[in-house]
Parts: sequence; structure tokens; C-alpha cells
Amino acid sequence: MKRYIFIVITLFTFNACNLETPPESDLTYDSFWEKEEAAKSVFDGIYSKFRSYGDKMWQMGELRSDMWGGKGIENAHNQNLFTNDINTTKVPFNDWGNWYTMLHYINDFIKNAPKAPFSNTSERDNMLAQMYGLRAYIYYVLVKSWGDVPIVLQPLQNIDNLASLKTPRAPKEKVMAQIKSDIQKSLELFNGNENFYKNRVYWSKMATLTLKGDVYLWSGKVLGGGNQDYNEAKNALNQISGYSLVPYDKLWGVDNENNQEFILVLDYKKDEATHYYGVTTARNADIKDKYDDQGRKISTFLYVEGGNYNSPSNKTLLLIDDVKDLRRASFIRIYQDNAGYIPFTADNTKYMGSVLSKFVGRNESGVIINENNIPIYRYADVLLLLAEVKNNLGEDPSTEINQIRQRAYGSNYVVGTHGYTNASQAVNAKAILDERYKEFIGEGKRWWDLLRAGDNFVYDEVTSMLDSGGAKKPIYLPITAAMIADDNTLEQTKGY
Repeated sequence: MKRYIFIVITLFTFNACNLETPPESDLTYDSFWEKEEAAKSVFDGIYSKFRSYGDKMWQMGELRSDMWGGKGIENAHNQNLFTNDINTTKVPFNDWGNWYTMLHYINDFIKNAPKAPFSNTSERDNMLAQMYGLRAYIYYVLVKSWGDVPIVLQPLQNIDNLASLKTPRAPKEKVMAQIKSDIQKSLELFNGNENFYKNRVYWSKMATLTLKGDVYLWSGKVLGGGNQDYNEAKNALNQISGYSLVPYDKLWGVDNENNQEFILVLDYKKDEATHYYGVTTARNADIKDKYDDQGRKISTFLYVEGGNYNSPSNKTLLLIDDVKDLRRASFIRIYQDNAGYIPFTADNTKYMGSVLSKFVGRNESGVIINENNIPIYRYADVLLLLAEVKNNLGEDPSTEINQIRQRAYGSNYVVGTHGYTNASQAVNAKAILDERYKEFIGEGKRWWDLLRAGDNFVYDEVTSMLDSGGAKKPIYLPITAAMIADDNTLEQTKGY
């Protein structure tokens, strides 16, 4: 099969579509969009499809960082990502991670939904605003991963002339301009049309504003946009309302997923779709008779049924080892005996590995249902992005940092001990990075955070980004030789 950036798909392959088509096969592509119900069916299907990319977003946004790759109950998967053992024969995400399939669906909706005779055009505009926001988000993932990538803004319907479908990589600056354009279009369409699809499983104006803050911060730092971009980011983040930090014990778990902190989530439900975090837990049979670092038998408080293919690095466990910081509980550390092992030490022979506790699922009569909603953006993100923006502008970021710390320490919080005091830009940048490290464990952000902070942080923090001779490895991902052979307009990523 040709490895072009497109995949031929029909309008009737969405998992979530409930469209009833007539028994005759006379429904043409154009006439499909003549019904409001058809457009809404495609709209729902886009979210079903997007949810299936959750695992990929997590891998792309986190596994190349310093967070994972430690001792585990089982042999680790994705070791090439932990070790950054990546080259043109070890390409971790082929065919651009299949993101252009997702973009086809979105482009199709953006082009054709306006043809549908909606009874309420404000609802249609709200849906279009969501699609522009979602398209901007996907291109943001692409540009952070590969740098220069093809820009495709039209659905692909006619493949009679395959040569015409070849699309060269656009410079990352041009991709970023397209992302910003989609963000602006999303905000324009949301204006006056916000009172639909208020469930956080759908894109929203607040999601677009969060993305705008994220994007302009990246553009300002990585692409040299400087203060102009930082001020755009600050303005966007300061407009976000209706969300707040919630107590840490009300943040995680299926029963808490409708909290006031989650801005945008991937929605998982039993008999519909389950998430991918089983790879960060373990099989119950392997750990039920073992103990945590307090000497508690695992079977007395935890039942999981996954595979500990991904376990945190020693660096991660040491960073969050303050027993007064509630985020220490992000991992349950597993030991062979009940002697109790606090603080954590990297050389303890009784240590077996750790289980991520944020998304352990729900125990239903001995069966684990991995239906936790997974946040893409939450209000803690807004605060720490704002702290980063303010620091880049030479302002004091301590207010936002301390809001996060105060929530993390709860009743243990002591201003003189745990509060942060403004320092130099370099010291502040490191403090914000460390705070994000602890705050967003397992949420697919650490690698992006390091890249956004600057090359020096990537190579200082991630030892696997230096080869055996101390040379720096490329940040952006390669593409396969087969992709280049199939499309002679494509060039290999620089550095490979």
C-alpha cells in the first residue's frame, strides 16, 4: 500500500456513527451532507476517532523524557523511546503517526458541514469552532514531533491522480501560522455560540484559549516570537474562567471526573472504549502478595489488572519523595517485604517497580474497567503555563507556582517551607519545569515541556538524548525511507 499522507476512508466508518442509510446504494457523497443528522453523526464520530489516539498522544508527549524507564514488574515496552534509540530504521511513529487520517475527518467536516441545513446555525458554528480548535491541536502535536510537516486542509476524496496528492513538508513556521489561524477561526466561531456541547468531553472556547496560551508560549520560545507571542499567550490564559483547582483527593478516579478542574478530557466508558494506562499498573497476581513502602499488603487496598510495561525512573520517584506532598501518591511503590521503605532509595534490592495510581480504573467484581476520563488540559495547566509566560516576560511567576504547591501540600502547606520566592529567570524556569514534572505525571506533557523550555533543558535533563560520545541526538522525529520512496517530495528530518 502506498504510504502517502492520506488514507482512503468513507463517511460511514466512524465508530460512533448512528446514521441510518437507505437500503438503496444511491446516497451520493454530496447528498449525504444535505441532512443535519448526518453532519451531527460525523461530528460525534470525529470524537470517537480522536479518543483512539489517546495512547499515541501519551507516548509522543512523555515517553522520550526522563519520567519513565525505571525498574518494573515486567520487561518494559517502548524502550526505544525511553532510551531515545531512534533512527531511520527505528522510526517509532510511521506515516506521521496516522494523524492525517484524523485530519481527513476534520477537514471533511469543516468543508461540508456548512452545506447541511441546520435548524440552528449557532449550533453548527459551535461545532465548526470545535473542529478548528481540534485541527489546530493536532497540527500542534505534529509540529512539536516532526518540526516541518505537510499542511493538508482539504478532505481527500478523489485518488485517480495519486501524484497530485503528494505533499511536501512545510516549514514549521508556516505550520505554526496555520495553527494560529485555526485558533483565531475557532474563537471567532465560538463568539456568541458557546451555549452548546458544554460537556468537557467536547472542545470548548476555554479549550481553544488554553491551546492558544500553549501555542503562543511555544512560538515565543522555540520559534523566536519573543514578547509579542508571550503577551498573546498571557492574554489568552487570563481569559480562562469557570475552572479552579480542586482538592487533590477530588481530582482523580472515575467518581471525580466531573470536577471543576478538567477543561478538556478524552472520554472512556465501559462497553464503549477503555484507556491505555493498564501498561502503567501490573497484573494483580504479580503484586497482590507484595507490599507498598509503608508495609501495607497490596491486596488490602489495591486491585489492578494490567501490565507494568512502563515504570517510573528513579529520578521521578526521588523528585516526588516528599511525604507531605500529596503528589507522592501518584505512584504506589512495590516491595518484596513489609519492612517499610520511606524515603525511596534507588539501590534497594527489595524494590520491584511502581504502579501509576492516577488512572487505575474501576474494580467491578474483580474486573478492572479502565474508564477514567483522561485530561488533555486542566486548570493546573493554565496556571503553570501562565507562570512560564510571566517568567519569560521578566515578571514574577510565584503566585501561580504557589497556588499549585498549596493544593499539592494541602493541610501540610507551610509558606516559609513550601512557598516559592521569585528568583532569576533561569532559576524560575527550572522551578516551573520541576513543578510541572510533579503535577502532570502520566499526563503526556513532560517531553513537550522540556522542548518548550529550550534545548539546554532537554539535554541537561534527559541523559538518553546524548549518545555515548556526548553528542546531542535530534529532537524531532525521523520519517521512514519507505515514506520518502513513495513520495519524492518528502525529505528526511534534519539530523538523520
